[in-house]
Formats: sequence, structure tokens, C-alpha cells
Amino acid sequence: MSTDVVITGMGVTAPTGLTVKEHWNATLAGTQGIAPLREFDPTPYTARLAGQITGFEAKEHLPGRLLPQTDRVTRLALVAADRALEDAQVDVAELGTYECGVVTSNATGGFEFSHREMQRLWTQGPDRVSVYQCFAWFYAVNTGQISIRHKMRGPGGVVVAEQAGGLDAIGHARRTIARGRSRLMLTGGVESSFDPWGWVSHLASGTVSTATDPATAYLPFDQRACGYVPGEGGALLVMEDAESAHGRTDRRPYGKITGYAATFDPAPETQRPSGLRRAIELALADAALQPDAIDLVVADAAGVADLDAQEADALRAVFGPHGVPVCAPKTMVGRLMAGGGPLDVVCALLALRDNVIPPAVNVTNVVDDYQVDLVRDEPRTCPLSKVLVLARGAGGFNSAVIVEDTP
Repeated sequence: MSTDVVITGMGVTAPTGLTVKEHWNATLAGTQGIAPLREFDPTPYTARLAGQITGFEAKEHLPGRLLPQTDRVTRLALVAADRALEDAQVDVAELGTYECGVVTSNATGGFEFSHREMQRLWTQGPDRVSVYQCFAWFYAVNTGQISIRHKMRGPGGVVVAEQAGGLDAIGHARRTIARGRSRLMLTGGVESSFDPWGWVSHLASGTVSTATDPATAYLPFDQRACGYVPGEGGALLVMEDAESAHGRTDRRPYGKITGYAATFDPAPETQRPSGLRRAIELALADAALQPDAIDLVVADAAGVADLDAQEADALRAVFGPHGVPVCAPKTMVGRLMAGGGPLDVVCALLALRDNVIPPAVNVTNVVDDYQVDLVRDEPRTCPLSKVLVLARGAGGFNSAVIVEDTP
């Protein structure tokens, strides 16, 4: 791809903050966003910790007419979209409504809304089910509501690939702009599924940590790794054609997307290696980079021993033992499914801006055989110009995005 695609705006809703500044400050400080579940009584369940967003009152951010028709996940997405567009100083009407599109990722849809309406169906009858159930549950609802709210009528879509989906949405948005089909795309992912039905769905994976102490619950690459902690939230990005963005504003972009790739794992019974290494190699080829050009990897960081070993194998094969600094900021927020990759891209862009690598918290005993240079406990200051972000989704999805600084 010859057309540069830059990021000009970012919006965040995360357990570590409801703005980009709050989130970044908390991340560099190693602030723990994982805590006991508050949305419902978790006592009957085997896992009771989550990365939850606190202090979010939708009525303070959104018009009242939207509240009856939206799930919490869509409210979080709408706020992230508002802030990303505000950050980019975008006037959609001026750019042209058909020149601005939306592609998001979501893995669960509106769980809380749907659970409530199902209860009404079985206890009160079909006449008591909200008419908004027809779309509030759907994976594409965030794309639709954002498009309507901001009159963005260009290319639209939704990607469903669990944790990998957010990076896939970013890759799709980049391709759409590079092919000249849109001047601007709002993209990323946001998740929230903290009601009993959603929680049971998480637990069904068998890989959720059952630890009761936030300090020991989510420990990727650690000898004590015991599963992941689910989180909610994510990030949305404004991406633009570089030439168009330069003509629209004199603000320096946060960075540009120069590489993207996605692969799928072979069937487990084949005992063939995962496709993550290939995704990294393809993303490097897409960016026309050699491995030694990468200054930092933001890891998928599953927190499951087998998956951590697979990721370490891929990193070692491409970059060599301890060949590149690795960070895992999601140790502070949990795994956000479709929201996780975009939030990691935000961290990557801010790391580029500030030349600092955020730490993984609580990880004290990295497995020696992994030979991973994991940044822990304290931020590491060093020059950064190119960052690789990785994400894997349940079922075999692998995605890789490369972001670079802009002159």
C-alpha cells in the first residue's frame, strides 16, 4: 500500500480511565483496574474478578433518547467515538458524510440488554420485550449507532474475531482508506458483557482466572500464570488519508499504520505451530521492515501457560531471544476482547509520542525458557519509532498491526 494512513484522533473508555489522558497516566503509574465484580453478586461463580469501568454515567454523556435503546457496550462506544472525533477536530459535514465511514469490532453484542429482555419474555410475555431488542443485541449495533449519531454514511462494517477483531477492524479501515473509498474512518472496538449471562459465557472458555487477589489473577508470561481476567471497554481511532489530514489540520498525527496481517491457526489435532509467527512476518513484509526495525512489541499476553508459550516461541523465532522489548499493559485492565487490540494501539501510539514503554504489573517470575524481555514494574524510557501490536482471538485468530511515528 502506497497511501499513508494516519491516526488523528483517539477515544478511550477503560477500567483505567474514561479519557486518553487518564488512561495513559494510570497505565504509566501501574494503576490496577482489576477488582471484584460490582455489577452483580459473583459469589455463585468460580471467577469473581474483572476489569470494570467505574464512575461512568451514560446520562452525563449521551442524550436521554438514546438510553432506552442502547446496551452499556454501545453507550461506552458512543462516548469513545465522540471523544475520538473531538480529538481529531473533525467536522463530518465539511468533509462530506459519504467520505466518512465506520468499522468496529465486537465479540458479544449487547449482552446486558438482551439478558434483561429475555427475562421479560419468560416472566412477562412477548408484549413486554423492548422493540429495541431487534438491534441492541447485535454485533453491528455500535457501528450503526455511531454512524447515525455522527451522520457518517461512508463504508461501514463490523468484524467479529474475539480479541483479534479490534486489530482486524483497524486493518480493514486502513485498506478502505488506502483504496480511496473513504477519506476518514472511525474504527476500533469496545466490549462490555458483565451480567450473569455474559459472565457465564466468559467462564465457558475454561481459561478465566479463578484467583481472588487482583495482584495474582492475571500474570502473562509468569510461572504462576493461571488464566486471564475479563475486562470491559476499549478504544476508537480516527484514521485518515495522510494527505487529506494534512490539508484539514496542522496538528501532528499520533502516528501511522504501516503494516497489518491476519492468519488462522491450524486444527489443534495437527500439532502444527500457531499462525502467530506468520502474522508477524506478514505484517513486517506489509510495512517493508526487517525484524530489527521494531522497537517494541505490545503482546497479546494471554495469561494461559500454553498460549503464553506459543507467543514467546513466535517472538523468539522472529526477533531472537530477548530480541525486542515486550510490554503487556492489559495486565492492568484485563482482556477486553475486541476492545483489547485498539486499546493496545492507543498505548503504542502514546509510547511512540513519549518514548516510554508502559510496564506489566504483578509479573515477577517470567518463565526463563520464554526468553522474553518483558518490561515490568516500572516504565522504561527509550527511543521508539516502530511498534508491533499483537492480538489473538479464541478459535484461532491471529492479528498483527505495526504503527510508526510520523515526522
